[in-house]
Amino acid sequence: MTVLKTSMRNFFAHKGRMALSAVAVLLSVAFVCGTLVFTDTMNTTFDKLFATTASDVTVSPKEAKSDDTPQNGKPASLPASTVQQVAKADGVKSVEGGVSSMNVTVVNSDNDNMGTSNGAPTIAGNWTKSDLRSMEITSGHAPRGPTETMVDADTADKHDLKIGDELRTISVVGDFKARIVGIATFKVTNPGAAIVYFDTATAQRELLGAEGRFTQVYATAAAGVSDAQLKSNVTKTLGVGSYKIQTAKENADENRADVGEFMNVIKYAMLGFAGIAFLVGIFLIINTFSMLVAQRTREIGLMRAIGSSRKQVNRSVLVESLLLGFVGSVLGVGAGVGIAIGLMKLMGMAGMNLSTDDLTVAWTTPVIGMVLGVVVTVLAAYLPARRAGKVSPMAALRDAGTPADGKAGWVRALIGLTLTGAGGYALYAAATADTAKDGSLLLAGGVVLSLIGFVVIGPLLAGGVVRVISAVLLRAFGPVGRMAERNALRNPRRTGATGAALMIGLALVACLSVVGSSMVASATSELDKSVGADFIVEGGQRIVPQAEKAMERSPGLAHVTSYKEVEAVLTTPDGKKDDSEVTAADPSYAQDLRRATTEGTLSAAYGKDSMSVGSDYAKDHGVHVGDTISVAFKGGETAKLKVAAITDDSSALDQGARYLSIDTMKKYVPADQIPPNTIMFAKAKDGQEKQAYAALKKSLDDYPQYQVRDQTDYKQELKDQVGQLLNMVYGLLGLAIIVAVLGVVNTLALSVVERTREIGLMRAIGLSRRQLRRMIRMESVVIALFGALLGLGLGMGWGATAQKLLAMEGLNVLDIPWPTIIGVFIGSAFVGLFAALIPAFRAGRMNVLNAIATE
Repeated sequence: MTVLKTSMRNFFAHKGRMALSAVAVLLSVAFVCGTLVFTDTMNTTFDKLFATTASDVTVSPKEAKSDDTPQNGKPASLPASTVQQVAKADGVKSVEGGVSSMNVTVVNSDNDNMGTSNGAPTIAGNWTKSDLRSMEITSGHAPRGPTETMVDADTADKHDLKIGDELRTISVVGDFKARIVGIATFKVTNPGAAIVYFDTATAQRELLGAEGRFTQVYATAAAGVSDAQLKSNVTKTLGVGSYKIQTAKENADENRADVGEFMNVIKYAMLGFAGIAFLVGIFLIINTFSMLVAQRTREIGLMRAIGSSRKQVNRSVLVESLLLGFVGSVLGVGAGVGIAIGLMKLMGMAGMNLSTDDLTVAWTTPVIGMVLGVVVTVLAAYLPARRAGKVSPMAALRDAGTPADGKAGWVRALIGLTLTGAGGYALYAAATADTAKDGSLLLAGGVVLSLIGFVVIGPLLAGGVVRVISAVLLRAFGPVGRMAERNALRNPRRTGATGAALMIGLALVACLSVVGSSMVASATSELDKSVGADFIVEGGQRIVPQAEKAMERSPGLAHVTSYKEVEAVLTTPDGKKDDSEVTAADPSYAQDLRRATTEGTLSAAYGKDSMSVGSDYAKDHGVHVGDTISVAFKGGETAKLKVAAITDDSSALDQGARYLSIDTMKKYVPADQIPPNTIMFAKAKDGQEKQAYAALKKSLDDYPQYQVRDQTDYKQELKDQVGQLLNMVYGLLGLAIIVAVLGVVNTLALSVVERTREIGLMRAIGLSRRQLRRMIRMESVVIALFGALLGLGLGMGWGATAQKLLAMEGLNVLDIPWPTIIGVFIGSAFVGLFAALIPAFRAGRMNVLNAIATE
């Protein structure tokens, strides 16, 4: 009880000094809890949607995919007779056929795409009684003929649609126009999909290309009949050969699993950044308690002199850390809910609707947040607590603060050098690895070991690095600059820990910058070297035949190249099967993408019953030019194709592609199974590049889902995509950097308290307030630049090693983004200035006499 009282008294006596550590715990816990609440809420939203929309039993084609991406662009379907067969099953109350397709684009009268920008699909289908489970018509009526359509209310609000407006729907079957006659509102939250409805006959004809077909059959159970029993009865009636028969729960579980994979990526990525913030926060907490223990040396010595044991002193410090972790975690859990709501609002701005009515705070979320916050804080305070326990009763006779243990410093330096050396060797081994898989494991090990090594060796590096930085930046400021340098060097362990917190975040920034810049530079170099096409056309929907024809009619083009991905099972001469796909293209593709070959010539692969394979595939299966591969086309026949070329897989573009001509593919695949183009290429006639570019864009004006890019556009698009991804990552890393900045502020604030008497004496002998504040600001800048220098150097090493692994995938150019690196380094100096504002201001306001009188 005495230990608890002492801990409580000390905690509240120094609550101001612990405030920033509490904020670090708060931010880290808030990010973890916010991530968990946000992802749980999204899961709840989708669960409600799937549970509401699923019928008691749903029958669909066995080959149907949950993501609705059929090879030929038309969803797999069932004959209308299936509806009558299901109706005959015992226990069926009612049955109806449904039509739906996600391979559509819907545009308004201004030719603007009515789809979402958040990756959610546009779904077109027929309006059925089953839709009343999740929707209600709130305006107008359901479509009754080929010229009528109905849209969901969210899409109508987003695009300012109203009854009477005309929409054009584009599918692989063709396009058609219809006027809005109704608006339907979701009874549950719609996460963002755009929905359009038609009458059944129109949906069958325009989406499936044939009347009398359905993509699903919905069966409702009679009273007293369970879903499982109804499924069993329907299965007996239909048989299991060509059908996928699911209960409502099974259907919802399948959809949930598909969404769950995407959600897990988001969840664990965000938790990873929260973990980095926790790691940075550890340094802040260690520094805080180390400085508090040093400042209370005499106090602890007195406690020891009057009978407190080492264990009691140790426990006293740990209890303080427990209180800190508890307070920070409680506040962090509450802030986490706020972060989750903020993320939901942000997703709403991006087009994904998430209602706060579905806000889900599982009981595990606050428990995880509390446990993490408390455990991490107590573990971080363990070393300072041990040092406190080692304070002897004689310390009561000395001034506050104890000299560093020289032996421990050398032991630490030896361990740090060993870890850093091991990390450096692992990075070298990763850069020279034979395979990307082996190299990735070595890279991960090298990153961890080198990071820990730099953290451990930080105090040793501080002495040299701080002197170099000071020689460049501080010597011009005379005595004030020299005092700032000596203050930064006064406690290398403290400076090393403070700099290490900033080092971690900036090392990741530098690494990702190098990787991203190298990817863009490599791809740009590869495009310049390999791409012969002037124009590239692609979009969010496979290129429909009508858009393909418009492109072919465009003036000023020397040739247009089709590029189709065809599902197939390949059997090599060694008898091994590969369930994958082949690329069917026009022979002109050999000009549009200049692929080097290790055997044969690529043009020969477009000959009759010929194909090419990649060098990695050929090596793995012992394939050479002249060998025959059996290709079983999905929905078609099996062909025996001769290998006429082996392409070099050292290129990043189309790596591993197996080429054959479209004529060869058409020989073995029925016309109704031939897939639309995934992408198309075009070459302008000599001297007509600008005119052809403008004409091609105009030809595809009616198809806004496709983008026409020349090589310059394509490079910029690639750069923008990588830039957007990096900006997102930098934003998440910003949490760790904020915590690191708090660490600098905290170190300086506690350092000012620790040096109160010293500051008073300096002021007494003539140091002005302005000079004092400048000295503290310079000290902060040096510490920040120390951390930045270590972090950027370490990160560039990681990035250069990662690029060596990317080179195995064809990304051969190492590009160091010096403007970014230099900008971050200079920005770190401003971070140091910002971090010193409050500590410097407080130091300048000290009363000189009171400061001198401080014990």
